[in-house]
Amino acid sequence: MGQTSKKKDWTPTEPAFRKFLLWLDEGEDSKGERYLDMRKRLVSYFDRKQCVAADDLADATLNRVARRLDEEGTITDATPAHYCYIVAKFVFLEHLRLVQPEGADGSNFDSAAVSTSTNPPADQTAEKMLDCLDHCLQKLIPWERTLILEYYRGDQGEKIQRRRKLAEQLVLSTNALSIRACRIRDRLEQCVGKCSAGS
Repeated sequence: MGQTSKKKDWTPTEPAFRKFLLWLDEGEDSKGERYLDMRKRLVSYFDRKQCVAADDLADATLNRVARRLDEEGTITDATPAHYCYIVAKFVFLEHLRLVQPEGADGSNFDSAAVSTSTNPPADQTAEKMLDCLDHCLQKLIPWERTLILEYYRGDQGEKIQRRRKLAEQLVLSTNALSIRACRIRDRLEQCVGKCSAGS
């Protein structure tokens, strides 16, 4: 509990923040423009989800990503923008559990992974689920990890277009792509469930 609380209250030191800016810039010095753009996009994301404290949730998301980067040294599973959105989904789920303890947004595998038979505090649950999802994504082989992250990326309208392109790239029908994604998602859900149960 103390560890979770410490993580939740973490704020980046100056070196950690510089490292985070460098990571967001992907090798180019944008002079903080990428950070401001990412924050603006996250605020817009939380606004679309009708969150009252969209600015606070965007800041919480960026802090969590910066903390993970500081702890692990690097994040290579997704582009910076994509990884920020993955974390934003978990921040949103945590927010949902705080404002509607029994509610869920019904979004894809995230909500299924977060539903547990017990109800620990929301911040502890979200933190644990995020750690478990990262752990389980690492266990996938690279092409599976890329496929599942791309398959669930973006909002609904964006997803449809992206999935069509992904199917074309993999020379699959959209139905075959959906079946593959479902199989990977099922394995992820099982893995996250076991991880969150401590097994």
